[in-house]
Amino acid sequence: MKGKFLVFVIAAIALLALPLFAQQFGQGWVRILALALLYVLLALGLNIVVGYAGLLDLGYVAFYAVGAYMYALLASPHLTENFAWIKAIFPAGLHTPIWIVVPLAAGLAGAFGVLLGTPVLKLRGDYLAIVTLGFGEIIRVFLNNLEQPLNITNGPRGLDRIDPMNLFGFSFGDSHYLGGFEIPSVTMYYYLFLGLVVGSVVICHRLENSRIGRAWMAIREDEIAAKAMGINTRNMKLLAFGMGATFGGVSGSMFAAFQGFVSPESFSLMESVMIVAMVVLGGIGHLPGVILGAVLLAALPEVLRYVAGPLQHATGGRLDASILRQLLIASAMISIMLIRPRGLWPSSEHGKGAPTAVPAGK
Repeated sequence: MKGKFLVFVIAAIALLALPLFAQQFGQGWVRILALALLYVLLALGLNIVVGYAGLLDLGYVAFYAVGAYMYALLASPHLTENFAWIKAIFPAGLHTPIWIVVPLAAGLAGAFGVLLGTPVLKLRGDYLAIVTLGFGEIIRVFLNNLEQPLNITNGPRGLDRIDPMNLFGFSFGDSHYLGGFEIPSVTMYYYLFLGLVVGSVVICHRLENSRIGRAWMAIREDEIAAKAMGINTRNMKLLAFGMGATFGGVSGSMFAAFQGFVSPESFSLMESVMIVAMVVLGGIGHLPGVILGAVLLAALPEVLRYVAGPLQHATGGRLDASILRQLLIASAMISIMLIRPRGLWPSSEHGKGAPTAVPAGK
């Protein structure tokens, strides 16, 4: 017990000190760390749907987009500039406090999750994946076209001038000083995302060991047997979709505040595929594995930018740096899946066969 506590203390100190060390090499490295934490939050939400309930969701990025656009609309001047009646009510512009807009983003994303789950309750496997994929693309197309006749999303141009996170007068968009040491805005966002990840891990851990989590896992292993045992599979599936989508909505609102700009290009199908890959690569249903997979796949593309450039020069510019970076990422993923087919850090229980009966007298 003391050993585990010591490990937690060392890990906490390392995570708190990491951005302060990384910012010595430039704020770009801290930004990579902050985005990695944001993807960890997304992967934890998708793990509820895919890892716990066993429902393959390829449209998870839709909930991410819903949360981002909800925050962007309520914390930017876009609506007051395009709707006179809103400007008459809010002459100073919409600057909704985060304790209102973030729960709204989470609630709206959760409602969309239930809306998606309702018509696909009887679908499984590939059919479920195709329908959820379509849902994600429908949301992106809507965001791309809700510019006429009413300009709600500003179409492909996206929304800018989004307010940074502001908590009780403390702005995460400004640099702060502590004992003469400057803490940039990107580092403040890192600590905000870190706090959200820690809270999400606690929630997911409690869910996993709760009656609801056990019901989800029973559905994942054998839905017919779970229904025969009296589990309301319909409600449990809807709860999984809604709960996972809520995480996506919160992540989206954080992304909008962090970037200060959102557009439909940020929520493409490839984003959904990458989030699913994070869960699968790390270890389906295992929290440490999901976190590891999310950190690796979120940070690896950015780190490989520093590798692809020299390789491009070494080949005389015959290879495009972005294509080479994608090739390196794909090669790394294929290699890991061949070596560790159950993920980098799989759960010891997932996939374990039922115990065999021991014959009498042995």
